[in-house]
Amino acid sequence: MKLSLKKTLVLGASENALRYSNMAIRKLSQHKIETVAIGNKSGDVEGVKIEKEQFLFENIHTITLYLNPNNQEQYKEYILSLKPERVIFNPGTENSVFEKELIAKGIDAIEACTLVMLSTDQF
Repeated sequence: MKLSLKKTLVLGASENALRYSNMAIRKLSQHKIETVAIGNKSGDVEGVKIEKEQFLFENIHTITLYLNPNNQEQYKEYILSLKPERVIFNPGTENSVFEKELIAKGIDAIEACTLVMLSTDQF
C-alpha cells in the first residue's frame, strides 16, 4: 500500500518543536503522508493546521495518539466515529482498556512509536 493513502490524524498535537507530536507531524509531512492534527491549542506545523475542535475528518487511516490515558477519555467516541483502520499508542499513551475496545470494533491497536515506524518504513 502506498504511504500516501494512510491519511493520519495526530491527536495531542503541539506547535512546540520539542514535543514528539510536533516531530511526528513534520516526519509524516516529509513522508508525503496527508496529515491532520488536533491539539488543545490551535496552531500550525509546517502547513498542517492544528485544530481545537473534534472535526469529522474523512478517510482517516491512522490515528497516532500523543495523549495520556486520562486525556484520551474525552476523545474515545470521537476516535471510534472516525472509523480508522488503526490507532497507534505512542510511548506513554498505552491504555489496555481502550486498546481492547478498539480491537473489539475491528480497529488495529498498536503500541509503537510513530517516529520509529516512519524511520524504519514500517508505517
